[in-house]
Amino acid sequence: MTMTPASKANSEYYQHQPKIGGFVEKISWHARKKMFESVMQLARPTAETTVLDVGVTCQQSVDANFFEKLYPYPHNITAVGTEDASFLEYEYPGLKFIKADGLQLPFPDKSFDLAVSFAVIEHVGSRARQQAFVRELCRVSCACCITTPNRWYPVEFHTVMPLIHWLPAPWFRAILKLLGKNFYAKEENLNLLSEKEFLKIIPENYNISTQHFRLFGFISNLLFYIH
Repeated sequence: MTMTPASKANSEYYQHQPKIGGFVEKISWHARKKMFESVMQLARPTAETTVLDVGVTCQQSVDANFFEKLYPYPHNITAVGTEDASFLEYEYPGLKFIKADGLQLPFPDKSFDLAVSFAVIEHVGSRARQQAFVRELCRVSCACCITTPNRWYPVEFHTVMPLIHWLPAPWFRAILKLLGKNFYAKEENLNLLSEKEFLKIIPENYNISTQHFRLFGFISNLLFYIH
């Protein structure tokens, strides 16, 4: 019997984001390439390195699942997500896709040499859930790399709203509701982090390297390498 890949769909998270043009997509792709290059420099993976990518998506945009597009050894990737991204197994032969929650990964301790997760942690919910997410990635890997948008960037990337995300979280969410952005007004869908807030949720007894990525002079994204 001939098997065919699952149909691609639009991610719920992408559906609620404003439509962006080609120029913005190019900026986004450039930023992601910079993050990928940093991961490669920090982790120095080889053809034998086993990698877990937590947070792959069914989305078809240019910058979606960028790690799989750029990584030279995709056959060593195990990709995990809550959406059906099984098509990745057909696009990247040897890659394994598992539909699972990042807070309850179905793997024994230290199953992977490296775990990566790009712009996912801000979508897992409360600070307690975010801390559990980091702990779970550290549990299943020998080292992990996590990125997230910087809360103190002047524009909030998901809603493309300026400055209001600098307000206390309840005020920020109340304004989003008034503007009809109900999806991202919920903590379980968007809970932004600053560098200081992220460092508080990392488990003790780990070495941490932090990198900043800038856009128009401001720190737009944060990368944390935990090992």
